[in-house]
Formats: sequence, C-alpha cells, structure tokens
Amino acid sequence: MKKKIVILGSTSSIGKSLLNLIKKNKKEFEIFLLTANTNYKELLNQSKLFKVKNLIITDKISYLKAIKINKNKKIRIFKDFNSLKRILNKKIDYVMSAISGIQGLKPTYDIIKYTRKIAIANKEAIICGWPLIKKQLNKHGTKFIPVDSEHFSIWYALKNNTNNRLEKIYITASGGPLYKMSSKKIKSVSMKTVLNHPNWKMGKKISVDSATMMNKVFETIEAKNIFNVPYKKISILVHPKSYIHALVKFNDGMSKIILHDTTMKVPIFNSLYSENDKSYGSSKLNINKLNDLNLQNADTKKFPLINIIKKIPNESSLFETVIVSANDTLVNLYLKNKINFIDIQKKLIKLLDLKEFKKYKKIKPKNIKNIYKINKYVSIKTNSYCV
Repeated sequence: MKKKIVILGSTSSIGKSLLNLIKKNKKEFEIFLLTANTNYKELLNQSKLFKVKNLIITDKISYLKAIKINKNKKIRIFKDFNSLKRILNKKIDYVMSAISGIQGLKPTYDIIKYTRKIAIANKEAIICGWPLIKKQLNKHGTKFIPVDSEHFSIWYALKNNTNNRLEKIYITASGGPLYKMSSKKIKSVSMKTVLNHPNWKMGKKISVDSATMMNKVFETIEAKNIFNVPYKKISILVHPKSYIHALVKFNDGMSKIILHDTTMKVPIFNSLYSENDKSYGSSKLNINKLNDLNLQNADTKKFPLINIIKKIPNESSLFETVIVSANDTLVNLYLKNKINFIDIQKKLIKLLDLKEFKKYKKIKPKNIKNIYKINKYVSIKTNSYCV
C-alpha cells in the first residue's frame, strides 16, 4: 500500500529535496496535498508531475492566478489552511512541514491531528509554539522527527538512550561567511559577503542569521525544547567543514559523534524512511575531513548574539517569540539597506533588555493567536525603534 504524503511548503528547498527523493520511488507514495504561498507556477508543475489532486495557495493574488490558468478539473485548489478538514478525512502517513517563518506555525499545529508522523523543518513552530505543538503531538499520538541536520543528528544519537544518561549536547556551527574575518573588518562587511555562505546554499534570511550566528541561538532553543534539557547542557562548537552535525556526551563516559555529507537530503530521507531499512546510498566516509575536524568554542566577542542564550528562561515563554520577531524585523531592515550589519547585533541585544519585552519571560504561550499577536506587536515596536 502506498504511503500518503503531505508537504507543507513544497516549493521551498526542503520541499523540493523531498520531492526529488520521492521521484526516485514514486510507486511507494501518494502525495495527497502540496502547498505554497506565492510560487503557484511551480506548485502546479509539481501537481502535474506527481499527480497531486489537492493544492493550497495562501497568497490571494497567486491563488486567483492559479485558479485562472489551471486547466485540470481533477485538481482542487484551496486558498487557506482552513481547508485541511475538507481535504484530509482520514489520517495520512507522513507530513513534511517546510513552510519558512512564523506563518508556518499554525498549519504545522493544525495538521498534526491528521497524520501519524510529522517531520518539522519550521523553526518557529518549535521555538515559539513548542508547548502547544508537544501537547498536540501527545493528544493525537503523532510521531515527531526534527529535520534540521543538527537536531536530527541529536535525535539519531539519542535513540534508545534515556535523558538521565545525557551529560552534554554539542551543536556544531560552520562559523558562516565571517568565521575567518576579524571583528574590525566585520564592522564594514558587505552584504554580498554576508550572503555568501561557504558550505550551504541558503535563502537571504537564514544566510544573515548564519553570519550573526543567530541561527545557533535558535537551534539551541530548539534543542532545549525537543530534547527537554536545560540550556546549561547545550554548547555550540564551531566546525567549519560542516561534516559533524552533533556530538552527544553521556555520563557513562561514552560519546557519540553524528556526521553526514553537507546536504539536507540525509535527514529528509531518514525522516521519510525512519521505520524502514532503506539504503540512502551516501558517499564514502571522508577521512580527510575527519583528520582535520578543527572543533573550537564559538567566539562570543565576535558573535555576541550567542550570549542571548543566557537571557532565556528554561521554561518556554513568549520571550522566545520576542526574540524571533525582533531578529526577523532587524534582518529585514538590513536586507532593505536601512540598517548595517553590526546594527542587527547591537539593536537586538538592546531590544531584548527593554522592560516591556523582558516581562514576556514569565508568560507562557496560551494559543497560536497569542503568539501571532506578540509577533506583530514586537515587529511594530522594533521598526519604530530603528527609525
């Protein structure tokens, strides 16, 4: 029997990587639903290639254009995620949540009850809404697998191990495009350099977060939530070659290093085939990289945003949404040339120390609407702070 699949954000890099894997084994899967925001042309092409009968396009203009040009009467096109209950009348086998940004939180939460397994690549769902996501997972008996290479590697390392044996989690960071640059030169770094990641092909937003190392702050929050460990048990190690993705130390003296090729296809493949003995066919072990790991502690003077981790309470709160929203807004202003690179760091640190934002450390997220409300409020405040 074919496995029924849904991909939220199928035109994203994660979504397209998953489709490329499915293309090689089409007979094993039936794709039940694909979604996109604005990229309706590619979505329609995907539906044709994989014979997908249900599409969701959330951008109003793109939705109307898709309706106009779609000639296949068998394809149903919906305009929002409220349509999930009309599309999915039975539990499916697997969902990939690959929508980027805070807008991916609600659809990720909503679709959990419709699937037996969900692979989540949407950071904001895990950072801002983890208590709600976790409750939903438990309520509906849905299996969860993290897709980020670091968190998948930690998850893989912790198989058949209990948390009380865990001593330390080390998340690796490439160091980004500014790793070898002096602090003095970083002050006048060009946007072209910031966006030119040495190891990964990424979008502009995540490329900036990699350059500031803010992505590792987010990944630390995710690790704390997913694996239910305090921040003191998580550290960041710089590993420029991006070959090792996680290192886990246990209190019995043993440690595990998880490594794989610098591609997201490995964790995506394993999330899809987590119950099967399916062979990925990866390349041989790279001895040269193993002989020159060059692991080192992250430089918090060069990358001061790493210190934000010390400001976050161990109990999940709305403060994490404040961090995400303020950073998103500042990065957006930077990409529009309204602030410089160093401003992202300086302004974010100052913003998070404001009394009106610090109060959210004591407030837990009650629902998705609550998170979206705070996200919008912080974005407006951050913009006005920078004018």
